Amino acid sequence: MYTKLSEILDVAKKKKTRKVAVAAAADLHVLKAIKEAMAQNIVIPVLVGNTEQIKKIATEIDFSLDGIEIIEEPNPNKAAIVAVEQIRKGNADVLMKGLVSSGPFLKAVLDKEKGLRKSSTLSHVAFFESPFYHKLLCVSDAALNVEPEFKEKVAILNNGVDALHRLGIKEPKVAVIGAVETVNPKMIPSTDAALMTMMNKRNQIKGCIVDGPLALDNAVSAEAAHHKGIDSPVAGEVDLILTPDIYSANIMYKTLNFLGGATSAAVIMGATVPVILTSRSDTEHTKHMSIALAAAME
Repeated sequence: MYTKLSEILDVAKKKKTRKVAVAAAADLHVLKAIKEAMAQNIVIPVLVGNTEQIKKIATEIDFSLDGIEIIEEPNPNKAAIVAVEQIRKGNADVLMKGLVSSGPFLKAVLDKEKGLRKSSTLSHVAFFESPFYHKLLCVSDAALNVEPEFKEKVAILNNGVDALHRLGIKEPKVAVIGAVETVNPKMIPSTDAALMTMMNKRNQIKGCIVDGPLALDNAVSAEAAHHKGIDSPVAGEVDLILTPDIYSANIMYKTLNFLGGATSAAVIMGATVPVILTSRSDTEHTKHMSIALAAAME
């Protein structure tokens, strides 16, 4: 069980230094995060982008580029393609988004012939350190899948479980949440949750304990579940929260960070390697921790 993101950072420090390919690397906050991760021997970067701009930013933040490979590609969309190529060639172990829009970046990742597709569904897995919860809490999917259908929800769940397994959490507890904790045929998230719970019991979803539908309070609080008469192996001990759609996940993500005092790190799962896709509003600390998270998984 992890209680702080710094514990994942410690795991990353103990592992072999990883190479991270950064697409469109001329980004101030990304290069600051890379500089810090390099100082901790977590990663060695391969910087793809506008060489002149990369060097200018590096000078501003006192980041020595001696010995660092820089691949010139001023077009951000093409830089994403080149960064993906570095993974395919074995020249890097982790992929990171820099100053390029998410659409072209993910298009390069998902390219059927030249991309990094491992499964049909990629999904965003965010790890939160909250002052109001006793261990790290994962939320998925806050960035990629807008209104996932049932098959996609199962893939998102499995991607999240894979992320936790890679960190040594052998049987994570998953709460499939919605507005209510009862099955209501008129509320599709509740029926989807019930079906995933049964699939888990029948060993169709493996390597975790799934329960749902659960409202958020029941998922994170055993006391709340007890008051509602809910007997759940997940209540109060949840590791992964699976939301019904991107709207609820994104709102939860930003509420935790901006109103709840949480800090976070996130990766994209479902590709052949961990992919770091951070928001422009994410802090330098979040970017740094996301690099550490990806490195700890490899």
